Amino acid sequence: AGPEQPAAGGSRAAHVVIDSVGKTFRRAGRRTVAISGLSLQVAPGELVCLLGPSGCGKSTLLRIVAGALAADQGSVTVGGRPVTGPAPDRGMLFQSPMLFPWLTTRKNVLFGPKAQRAAGADQRDDPELDAEADAILATVGLAQFSDAFPHELSGGMQHRAAFARAMVTRPSVLLMDEPFGALDAITRVRMHEFLLTMWEQYRITIIFVTHDIEEAVLIGDRVAVMGGRPPGIKEIIDVPLGRPRHALDVDTEEFLAVKRRIRASLLA
Repeated sequence: AGPEQPAAGGSRAAHVVIDSVGKTFRRAGRRTVAISGLSLQVAPGELVCLLGPSGCGKSTLLRIVAGALAADQGSVTVGGRPVTGPAPDRGMLFQSPMLFPWLTTRKNVLFGPKAQRAAGADQRDDPELDAEADAILATVGLAQFSDAFPHELSGGMQHRAAFARAMVTRPSVLLMDEPFGALDAITRVRMHEFLLTMWEQYRITIIFVTHDIEEAVLIGDRVAVMGGRPPGIKEIIDVPLGRPRHALDVDTEEFLAVKRRIRASLLA
């Protein structure tokens, strides 16, 4: 089957339903249960963090929601439509921005949509798409760097370019796999602020993978604590903090109380 098409109307936020999903990897006679019987619902426009140690199945789950990996059991629906493969309604960001070094910022942003048009034998220019790319580059503060190559951008700028590339197809869900893990502390703080500003503006559904408790509390509406054997969700914890949130909030008693609760769940 070919890739799915976005839901009618191009909604900017979709309801994600993960129902009893399991995945087992088999290599060289060895059987490894990555996740088992995992269920989670993410409301339209919600920002949910998947938090846990390495090997607890966070990235595996994200790849299943993206359609890049098939589950062995259970199902995933996005906007009421079963996930059977990758589709433009689900954007994905990784720890590395994964920009093509030989393309300018603008051409990197347009690469996905242009490739889809080429695959469909439609080679016509699309002024609407070009205008959308320019608008998104302006929104993420890269309008003056549209003709720059990746090596000419700072780390934070590269991540903003990757965000623009993910958003140009107008996804209803954004899947983020530890996207700021390799950044220095100051740039990471700035990227948290950038992400929250963009999320407030676009209001799409976000599932964000992290192993950093402070990061999860700073950005999430809820935190799904993962772990155990077989791996799954141990507990889902609401983050009862107001918005907007800022880096200085991490020292407040309310913030620290949520961190303590999540840490206790991780260690339980």
